[in-house]
Amino acid sequence: MTQPTILATDLEGVLVPEIWIAVAERAGIERLRLTTRDIPDYDELMRGRLALLREHRLTLADIQRVIGAIDPLPGAVEALARLRERVQVIILSDTYYEFAVPLMAKLGWPTLFCHSLEVDEQGMISNYRLRLPDSKTAAVRALRELRFRVLAVGDSYNDVGMLAAADAGALFEPPQNIVADFPHFPVLRGYNDLLAFVEQETQR
Repeated sequence: MTQPTILATDLEGVLVPEIWIAVAERAGIERLRLTTRDIPDYDELMRGRLALLREHRLTLADIQRVIGAIDPLPGAVEALARLRERVQVIILSDTYYEFAVPLMAKLGWPTLFCHSLEVDEQGMISNYRLRLPDSKTAAVRALRELRFRVLAVGDSYNDVGMLAAADAGALFEPPQNIVADFPHFPVLRGYNDLLAFVEQETQR
């Protein structure tokens, strides 16, 4: 019997633009442009972000206003619809539910596993709460334990664990430093490549 297949995909950089880069551009804070493409240690990255938000007095509501103006990447909605005709799709992201709602609405409400934020009385983000460490990799392993065939795509350092844990993993339009550090993963250049990757892997 053929195993049912799930595609586990990252969100930012694959389906939508990087949220923190959009915030950096709107607020004029260059250091907020750093993402998991630049800093492998997620805790170091988030601690730096929270310190910058406190320094510049940016609240959760300020960030949500920026996110509300973000649209999916060109072709993402159509590609996601086509992918969901072929396989089940789960978005595994290191973003936060408090950020993601308007983006999920624009993508047609796909399933999303991500994290949560702690917010103080002034509306400032005081901390972040991971569902569990390296949750993307844990989710892929759990899905395989449930006897699903799992394909995974992502573009950053925090995606490589889930790519390695999947039955087949690929990088989606990654920066050159990620390609250089992980040359064993195939590189997908655009949604046609992603659709072809899924089509090929579901025929195995």
